[in-house]
Amino acid sequence: MEQQDIITAIHRVLRDSLNHPHLAGFGPEARLNEDLYLDSVQVLQLLLHLELDWGLEIPEQAFGQDDFNTVASLAAFLARNAGEAERAMARVSAPAITDHEQGEGVHGEDYVDIKVHCFVSCVCDALKQAGIDHRPYYFSVWDADFAIEPGWVLSYHAPSINHDFFRHWFERLYGIPLQQWYRPDASRAENIATLCELVEQRPATGSVMVMLDLYQLPERENKFNQSPFPHYVLLETTADPEIWLMRDPDYRWEGELPRARILQAVDQPTVAGGWRFDRAPVRPPVPAVVRDYFLACFRPECNGLTEGVRRILDAHLNGTDGVRLGNLDHALRELPVISVRKYGYEHAFAFFWRELKLADADFECWCEVIESLIQGFKALHYQLMKLGQRGDPELVPAIVRQLDTLDETEFRLKRGLAAVFADWCAHHDLADGSAAATETMEGVA
Repeated sequence: MEQQDIITAIHRVLRDSLNHPHLAGFGPEARLNEDLYLDSVQVLQLLLHLELDWGLEIPEQAFGQDDFNTVASLAAFLARNAGEAERAMARVSAPAITDHEQGEGVHGEDYVDIKVHCFVSCVCDALKQAGIDHRPYYFSVWDADFAIEPGWVLSYHAPSINHDFFRHWFERLYGIPLQQWYRPDASRAENIATLCELVEQRPATGSVMVMLDLYQLPERENKFNQSPFPHYVLLETTADPEIWLMRDPDYRWEGELPRARILQAVDQPTVAGGWRFDRAPVRPPVPAVVRDYFLACFRPECNGLTEGVRRILDAHLNGTDGVRLGNLDHALRELPVISVRKYGYEHAFAFFWRELKLADADFECWCEVIESLIQGFKALHYQLMKLGQRGDPELVPAIVRQLDTLDETEFRLKRGLAAVFADWCAHHDLADGSAAATETMEGVA
């Protein structure tokens, strides 16, 4: 299939199969996320229809999406895979360099870390402003809580999930109390009034954090273009009382927006939450507390996300509670939002590597393992979507093997992390921590 034919197929899938509402700007140079508002799940749905309805072969490396970010580059990538490389590549510019390719390695001053959890990113913003290493705080992110809600639906945000663990350890590590200003027993109007007062009276070293529905702010780039999209941000006033500065550390974005638009995004029934804190008393964490935090977070014997996906898959295969296999796509829609937390492993390896002054090349090897885990979840998600759409039980054994491979990869990361943690404990004369880490890994090797 020629590149132009693939572009036509992409448009027809978006228009006819996905009923996508944002096609006014469709064209070869339209960016998939920024211009067409396609999130990672919708891109997978697009690829699935191109495979099943148009007969295009979708290579596994497509799930990384490093080869394309526009309609033309996606079409060229698919044409290249079909053996039409020369005609396709002539029209495509080189892919953008990702954050992982920038900098001078883990020991460089310009090392760029990644953001994977909005609550954690917001509170860590205070640490970065104070010049304190925030990486240890990410120990709790890769296995952070999620929910399996009624109907066997995976969810990153649910009433059953709270931030008590994060709050307790943030104060213990860094000496900064996190105070919840949002009152669940108050009305929305009362909470919004409190928010306005806190923002207007915010001290120079203070931070005001609120949960809002990011979907209500379409001018914001939203990589997970889903509705609703509960998300924490930081707010400040500007010289204009009708304009606020919204800072989004998780997506490395800040900009001025109308105060009324921000409050509208806060005043949504799908969001509720807010915290305030002041970095004035911040202190670097002592090694013994870092050790205790790592041990409190570390779950060497299980991988919660793969276990959760297995349970959801089994429920849909067996019709548990009346769920149907055709609902599997909806049930796992938020898998990318949760699986991206696995990048938190990179923060942990980076922290120990910098403290112990280990070889940068070895760190990069672990980054490759982390990346293979993330891409493996994307490939798994694609096959699960295909299973939900086709209902073909012959796809199940391969999916189970994918889950097994993901488990093996993540346990490998945990073994490596436990080993360098033990070395770090020995470096700080924390023998008990080293012994505990060794004991927790028994049965996993």
